Amino acid sequence: MVIFYVSGQHRPDNLNSFTAMMFLRSLVFVTAVLPFTLTGQHKQGTEYHAGRIHDAIVVDGILNEQTWQKANVATGFWMSKPYDSVPPVNETTVRIAFDDHNLYLAFECRDDGQAPVVQSLRRDFDFRFNDNVGFYFDPYNDYTNGFYFNISPYGVQREGLMANGGAEPESFSPFWDNKWYSAVTRSDTLWVAELAIPFKSIRYNRGEWNFNVLRNDLERNQTSSWIATPVQYLPASFAWSGKLIWDDELPKPGTNVSFIPYMAGSSFTDKENNVPAKSEVLVGFDAKVGLTPSLNLDLTVNPDFSQVEVDQQVINLTRFEFNFPERRQFFLENSDLFSAPGFPDSRPFFTRRLGLAADTSGILRRVPILYGARLSGKIGKDWRVGVLNLQTQETRSLGLPDQNYTMAIVQRQVLARSNVDFFFVNKQSLGLGDEYDPDRFYHSSLVHETITGTDTLRELNTYNRVFGFDFNINSKDTRFRGDVYYHQSIDDFNTTDRYSAGTFLGYFGRNLAVMGAVQLLGKNYNAEAGFVPNLDVYPGFTGSFTRVEYLTYPKSKLVANHGPFAEGNWGFIPGGRNTDQNYNAGYIISFLNTSSFSIGLQHTYQYLTQDFNPIGGEQNYLADEVFSWNQFQFRYQSDNRKLFNYQVEGNVGGFYTGRSFVINGEMNYRYQPYGSLGVRFSYNDVDLTGNYGKAQLLLLGPRLDLTFTDKLFLTTFVQYNNLADNVNLNARFQWRFQPASDFFIVYTENYLPEPFQSKNRALVLKLTYWFNL
Repeated sequence: MVIFYVSGQHRPDNLNSFTAMMFLRSLVFVTAVLPFTLTGQHKQGTEYHAGRIHDAIVVDGILNEQTWQKANVATGFWMSKPYDSVPPVNETTVRIAFDDHNLYLAFECRDDGQAPVVQSLRRDFDFRFNDNVGFYFDPYNDYTNGFYFNISPYGVQREGLMANGGAEPESFSPFWDNKWYSAVTRSDTLWVAELAIPFKSIRYNRGEWNFNVLRNDLERNQTSSWIATPVQYLPASFAWSGKLIWDDELPKPGTNVSFIPYMAGSSFTDKENNVPAKSEVLVGFDAKVGLTPSLNLDLTVNPDFSQVEVDQQVINLTRFEFNFPERRQFFLENSDLFSAPGFPDSRPFFTRRLGLAADTSGILRRVPILYGARLSGKIGKDWRVGVLNLQTQETRSLGLPDQNYTMAIVQRQVLARSNVDFFFVNKQSLGLGDEYDPDRFYHSSLVHETITGTDTLRELNTYNRVFGFDFNINSKDTRFRGDVYYHQSIDDFNTTDRYSAGTFLGYFGRNLAVMGAVQLLGKNYNAEAGFVPNLDVYPGFTGSFTRVEYLTYPKSKLVANHGPFAEGNWGFIPGGRNTDQNYNAGYIISFLNTSSFSIGLQHTYQYLTQDFNPIGGEQNYLADEVFSWNQFQFRYQSDNRKLFNYQVEGNVGGFYTGRSFVINGEMNYRYQPYGSLGVRFSYNDVDLTGNYGKAQLLLLGPRLDLTFTDKLFLTTFVQYNNLADNVNLNARFQWRFQPASDFFIVYTENYLPEPFQSKNRALVLKLTYWFNL
C-alpha cells in the first residue's frame, strides 16, 4: 500500500500532475544501484556536488525523473542523539538539484514498518516530537545565519530561520513563513519526500553553501545527520556542516517582491464595563522587498494580530515581571538580530513593549500600530545590518500619546564564529506639549516623579535612548561560548549610573559543562523599550551565576545519559548588601525511551528591598527583612512517543515564613495524526502563617487541537485562573487555502467563574493572501 501527501496547492509552472505509470517506474528506480554514493561517517566540510536538472521535476514524491537517477546520493547518516557511536537503524538518502526557479530536494527515509509518530497535521511542528527529515543550510557561507525546511511522513511542512550558527535551541525560529512545495509517498518500508523551494523564497549567494540534513526517527528515538555530530552539540549547527558545491552556476537572484494584504472584521461586547457592542472593519498589508540577494525590506501598515495565539497564563509568586514570549509574526522574523543584545534579563529592546501596554490594573492592552518598517540582512561577507522603525497611535484610554520606536544595529563577524555588534534604540513620545496633563497623558511610563521633602514634581518623559555593544564569542566547534556587553541609557532625568554590563563564558564538553556570568546594572539604567525586571525591584544590581554539569553515557539498554549538576546565584545592591543567594544541586537521568527524571535540593536566601507579599495577603513582609528556606524539587517527562504522555514537576518545602507545595504539569492524549487533547495545570498551596495569609492557587488549561488536514486547523484553549478570578476561552479556526495565505475565525470570551457569566467577548474574521509580484 502506498499513500500520497502533497503540500502547496499552486505548484511552480514546470510541475505537472503525475500518473500511475510514473509510480510503477519509480518502484524500479528506488531499488536500483545509483551511479555515485556518498557514504561512511562524514566529517565537517565533506562536499556534496549538485547540478542543474536534466528534465522537468514533478513534485509528487515519486523519484522517477532522469535528474534524480543521475544526481549524487548522500547517504551514510550517523546518529547524534541519544548517542553518537553508531549509524541509525533506518537509513536516509538525499539528492539535490536546481533549475532557474527552484531548489529541489529528494529524501528517501527507510522504515521498519511501524507507523510514523507525529503530533498532528499542523504545520511548523516541533522537531523533537515528530518523525521528520529536514534540510538546514547557510546560503551565505558565513556559518552564522540560514534557513531550514522540514517535512513529516504525512507531508506536513515546517520552515524557519537560523541564527548564531544554530549553536543553541534558541537559535531556531519557526515563525518565519514562506512559499514552497512538497509531496510525500509512503509504503510499508519507505517514505519518500520531494521538495521544491523557490529561490524567491530565500536569500542567498551564488557560491558554496554550508548544509546538513537531519532525520528524527522518533519511534526508535534516533536523531541522525549526514555530517556526524558529537552528542553534546546540535546536529543542525553550522559548526558541524558539509559543503554544498554547485557544479553549475546558480541563477542570479532577481527582483523579489511579496505583497500580503489582509481584511478583518470584528465584533466586541463588554458587559462587565457596560460598554456598548461595537463592530469594525480593518484593512492593512505586509510587504517584503528583496533589495539585494541578502538584504530585505519588510513593511507593515495597520497590522492586525488578532489571529495570534493567546499567552499561556502563569502563577507568578516572585517579585519580578514574567517574560512572556513574542508571538506576533512581524516581530519574530530576524528577532536574533534585534532582540539579542544583553542577557535574557537585561534586553535593551523587547518587542512586547511595542503595541502593548499595561493599564492601571496591570492588564496588557493593545496599542494600535500605524506602520512599521524593517531593513535587515547582510552587506558583504562579514557585515550584517538591521534597522526597525515603528509608529503607534495615541491611546486615550491608556494615557499614551503617539510614540515612535527605532532600533538600529550593525554586526561584524570576527574570528571563526564570533561577532561584535553596535546598536542604538530610541523611544520618542510625540505631541506631549510643554506641561504635564494628568487627564490626557498619565501612563506610568511617561510620568517622572521627583520628590523634594513633601513636594512631588511630575514631569513628562519625552524620550528614552539606549546604545551599546556586544561581543558574542563562539569557538569554531562551539565548545566555548560567551558574551561580553556594555550598554548605556540616555534620558532627561539621569546623568550617572546609567549602565548595564555583563560577561558570560561557558565550556561545553562531551561530559563536562561549566558556565558562569557576572552582570552589573546601574540604578539609573533605563531601557523603556527593553526588559530589565531587576531594576523594578532593586536600586541598582550586581549579580553572578555559575553552573556545573557532568553527564555520563553508559552502555545501557535503558539509560541514555545521566549525571549531577550544581549551580549558584548571588545578588548585591549598591553599598555591597547581599540581597539574594540561591543554591541548587541535583541529578538528571535521560532514558532511551525519551523519558527523563530529575531531582534537586534548593536553598534560597532573600533580603527584601521593598514591601512584598507573594500571595497578596493581609500583611506585607517589610523592606529590610531577611528570609531563607529550603525546598525539594522534582521533574518527570514520560515517553512522548506514546499516545498518552505527560510531564510533571514540583517543589515542596519552606517559603518565606511558611511553607509551599507546588505542582505543575501537562497531560496529552494524541489521536494520530488528527490532533490531541491536552490539559495544562498549576497548583500552588501556600501557607505563610499568621496575617501573611494562605492560598490555594489553581490554573487549569484544557486545550483541543484538531487538524482535519494539513491545511485545516481548529484550536480551542480554555484557561481557568482562580487568582485572576477569570475563565478565558480562545477558539481559532484556520484554513490555509493557498501557500502562505489564510482565512481565520477567532472567538474569544472571558467569564466570571462564580456566578458563571460572560464578562466580554469578541469575534474576528480575517483573510490574508500572499502575492508574489
